[in-house]
Amino acid sequence: MTKGLGNAVHLAHMFISEVVKRGGTAVDATAGNGNDTLFLARLVEAEGRIYAFDIQKKALIKTRELLERYGAAKQVTLINSGHEEMESLISGNVDAVIFNLGYLPGGDHSLVTKPDTSVVSLESAIRLLRLGGRVALVIYTGHPGGSEERDAVEQFIYGLDRANYNVIKINILNRAKHAPMVIIVEKAGALNESQAAAQNP
Repeated sequence: MTKGLGNAVHLAHMFISEVVKRGGTAVDATAGNGNDTLFLARLVEAEGRIYAFDIQKKALIKTRELLERYGAAKQVTLINSGHEEMESLISGNVDAVIFNLGYLPGGDHSLVTKPDTSVVSLESAIRLLRLGGRVALVIYTGHPGGSEERDAVEQFIYGLDRANYNVIKINILNRAKHAPMVIIVEKAGALNESQAAAQNP
């Protein structure tokens, strides 16, 4: 993966790497070709746990092959299910959840994430987050339905209580109209109070 501010996935990884550490727990809501799953698996190492979701068995096979190639399969549970099911399949809090919304690169472009299930999944992801945990969304809009999915996700996020969540959106301005965008949601709440106390003893 090319790194730098022009790469939306790299930007998402930067924010996630600050909150996912060795022995942690995280979720790849859209396993795809496995790159995000591998990234998370390397962060938590063998002591941690990663849950990776995808409705396409082809995607999970590719993900498993990638993980095995890099010796990172032990800490990953692959789940052949839609990401909207994550809350019923994961117990306890997680450090981070990462989404790539769109279609599987190199796969069937008629199989795309949908606004309704993506919002349900995002709601679940936020509930699963520990304090200080983050959700990262890389949203692609260059396919039919992509703009509608972006709008649905943004509408939900706009409604989050600002006292309990910090949210940023990153658009790469000197790119094509449909360049992917990044949204980061951080569960704050009491964390903000402790941070303020540390900064103002």
